[in-house]
Amino acid sequence: MHTAFFVLLAASLARYLARHAEGPRTPWIIGLSVLLAVLYVLGPALGPRPGPRRLTWLGLVVAAWALLVILAPSFAWCAVPLFYTGLRTLPPRAAIPLVALLTALAVAAQLSLAGWPDPNLLLAPPAVAAVATTVYVVMQRQSARRDALIADLVRTRRDLAATERRAGTLAERERLAREIHDTLAQGLSSQRMLLQAADRLWDSAPDTARDHVRTAGAIAERSLAEARRFVHDLTPADLAEGGGLLQALHAVAERESTPTLTVRVHTEGTPPAVLPDPVESALLRIAQGALANVREHAAATAAILTLTCMDDQIVLDVTDDGRGFDAARAPAAGERGHGLPAIRARLRQMGGTLTIESAPGGGTALSAAIPLEPR
Repeated sequence: MHTAFFVLLAASLARYLARHAEGPRTPWIIGLSVLLAVLYVLGPALGPRPGPRRLTWLGLVVAAWALLVILAPSFAWCAVPLFYTGLRTLPPRAAIPLVALLTALAVAAQLSLAGWPDPNLLLAPPAVAAVATTVYVVMQRQSARRDALIADLVRTRRDLAATERRAGTLAERERLAREIHDTLAQGLSSQRMLLQAADRLWDSAPDTARDHVRTAGAIAERSLAEARRFVHDLTPADLAEGGGLLQALHAVAERESTPTLTVRVHTEGTPPAVLPDPVESALLRIAQGALANVREHAAATAAILTLTCMDDQIVLDVTDDGRGFDAARAPAAGERGHGLPAIRARLRQMGGTLTIESAPGGGTALSAAIPLEPR
């Protein structure tokens, strides 16, 4: 549009000079043309936003053009670019009257050149003005809607990113809580129980007390290894040693066995040659958490880890002959601390299920099932 303005201004000046080069108004026409060009060039420097300076500039441009049209009607067609200048500078309610005024001046100028009321001259400028105004207003409305949609999209993406960050933070916090419970907390609990037992037996049974202390030291060493791997976000120490899930379960069973509690491992079916690392880690942590509950709450003498391998799922059952609890009131009686909630969270993350069967005095059976891709 800027280019069109200068082309029309130059063409109008050339037309005037071709016909009236020797006329007395020629110096004024040339001076006003140069002034109008200079004023028009200053417009972009003021910026697109309305303001007192830009309104003053628009008034000077319109005044210079109107004076040119009065002196030389051939400059009337410069009104078309000025339509858009007014529409960009003023709000629609103020810009439309300005467009009407510019159109009226253009029609009057063209009729003065024609010398008679040509219907084309009466209808063409208003039609051009109407089309130009309509196109601009429609484009502005579409642009405003587009800007609003873009702003909504940016805001939605920002809110979504914030939500995902919060969800990621909560998920990581939950994961850290589970890992701490299944490694450090359980190890510290075992050490406390062993050291308390050693303190009670230190005078009456010093050999047994020393065995408890040595066992506590071994658990502390194991917890330290777990903590180091936990810090580096590696697999559980029992799995990191190689041998797969079954060997890791045997290691856990051997470690959890005490003179008062015997833990055995049983398998049914053929374990897959390779299990996904997350599945192995989840089952091992579930076994550790379940045995920690047995040790601390069940007062059991025997516990069995049963790994059942099927085509579409793998199931870990942990059973004990302890005091049991009322399964119907599990949230109050059986889910003290973080053990069972942590197990449920792990299974939920893996798409698995947890089943608990227990009764007072009848022991407890915990079954954790994780789906696998069919072999």
